[in-house]
Amino acid sequence: MKKVEIYTWSFCPFCVEAKNILREKDISFEEIIIDGNTKTLKRLKKKTACATVPQIFVDDVFVGGCDDLKALIKESNFNKTFK
Repeated sequence: MKKVEIYTWSFCPFCVEAKNILREKDISFEEIIIDGNTKTLKRLKKKTACATVPQIFVDDVFVGGCDDLKALIKESNFNKTFK
């Protein structure tokens, strides 16, 4: 199984949705909560060119946020990416 990390804010509805999708698909993940940690968010933005959360990584490769996760499911690339 691939290593999945998701950077989140506790009360972000998109983060909650992305985590629920991963759970529904039986994908184990490590959640890194970055509430109020602007240093980490700036580091992520520099790495991904994305300034929002969630930010989802599979085997240290950035796959995007919640909308990107939903697109992977629709395109049937979900299992290829996550398993």
